[in-house]
Amino acid sequence: MILFDTDVLIDFALDRQPYSELATELLRRIERGSEDASIAWHSVTNFYYIVGRERGDAMAREFIAHLLHVVSVATTDTEDAHFAMDLPMADFEDAMQVAAARACDARIIVTRNVRDYANSPVPAAHPSQALAGFI
Repeated sequence: MILFDTDVLIDFALDRQPYSELATELLRRIERGSEDASIAWHSVTNFYYIVGRERGDAMAREFIAHLLHVVSVATTDTEDAHFAMDLPMADFEDAMQVAAARACDARIIVTRNVRDYANSPVPAAHPSQALAGFI
């Protein structure tokens, strides 16, 4: 199981260069069943806000609908929020990603912001690393 950070999903949806090729290949592999993947609950709203602003409501909702056929949403609760609050991480949103990864037993968090996960108990991998060996 892997957990996608929101940035990778946005790279794909907005075709952000030079990152979208890696994101596209990762999502294709997940779609083909190479690995199970999850996203954090709050990633759905973060994604919708950013992509909806750029490409409109319909495109954002269409992408989310398709994505939810490919990945699961990590089941989290109050205990996971407390866990995130106690993590020694500068960015609380990243700590919430870690809590979601832990909740779904993800072995890695796929993100372009690997450095931000230095204090994470769940290792982070750049999309290129995930493609090279983790998936």
